[in-house]
Amino acid sequence: MTGAPQPQPRWLDPAELRSWRAYVIGSEVLRQRLSRELQDNHRLALADYEVMVHLSEGTNRQLRMSQLAERVASSKSRLSHQVARMERAGLVRRISCPDDARGVVAQLTDAGLLALADAAPTHVRGVREHMIDLLTPDEQQILLTAFERILDHLADTRRR
Repeated sequence: MTGAPQPQPRWLDPAELRSWRAYVIGSEVLRQRLSRELQDNHRLALADYEVMVHLSEGTNRQLRMSQLAERVASSKSRLSHQVARMERAGLVRRISCPDDARGVVAQLTDAGLLALADAAPTHVRGVREHMIDLLTPDEQQILLTAFERILDHLADTRRR
């Protein structure tokens, strides 16, 4: 591709780079730890747990697949494979959308709800131990403000 030279990026200074790397590594290590705790104690993947949480919060424990994909920050294709695997395990089921014949709804089964109720204390303990209780209320508010701003920005750029 030819054309006008691209402007130089605004490179990260040492403090910015340290912040970025701490976020990337810290968030990944945290997710790995939470996932391992769920896997070791409940034979449940963190991604499956997150799907079950969102379904449990939906009306009649269900959400359209497109809504669910958005809430768990997953592609529709990837989520479809995940839900199919969870369906084989009896945790969820897919049903036709009553409002739209082309739409598909994922619904948390009774077995899925029991698995979620069993795993939730382990997950909440992990979230508290490995993150929430390490932060002051002010730091928690700063994280909330920062990531809501980031999510809003990314939602805006996705619509463009």
